[in-house]
Formats: sequence, C-alpha cells, structure tokens
Amino acid sequence: MLFEIGNQIREARKIRQISQAEVAQALGMSRTTIGQIENGTIQEIGVRKLIRLLEFFNLELRVRPAGKPPTLDELRIEDR
Repeated sequence: MLFEIGNQIREARKIRQISQAEVAQALGMSRTTIGQIENGTIQEIGVRKLIRLLEFFNLELRVRPAGKPPTLDELRIEDR
C-alpha cells in the first residue's frame, strides 16, 4: 500500500514539475523523507505528515473494507 501511495505522490509531483527538495521545503520535511515516501521504503510516517503531503498535491486517502471489490466510481477514477 505504501508503495502505491508513494507512486501517486511521485506522479503528482512530476506533473507539477517540482523537485523533492521543493516539496520538502514547503512542508518542513527532509528531501530524504519525501524520497522514501515516494519509493515506499519509509519505516515510519505520521498520519499528519501523510495528510499534509496528500493535501499539498490535492490527493486524498480512502478507506474501505479489505477484500471488498472496488465500486464503479473507484474503477472510473482508476481509468483516468
């Protein structure tokens, strides 16, 4: 899951054409932390940090029961 979240964050960062260092500076994090989040290799990340990072890129995290098939709306979003 962290790998997928990291990929989405990296994709959003590249679309905005900003560096990891610029994101880190804007959010008061280290560039290393941003890189580890994007690679899905970070050992620990606080929920507040993750939420700030997602908000920075206008992304959201959704929660649903494990194993439940995606809804039609979720499938449509994935196709974009």
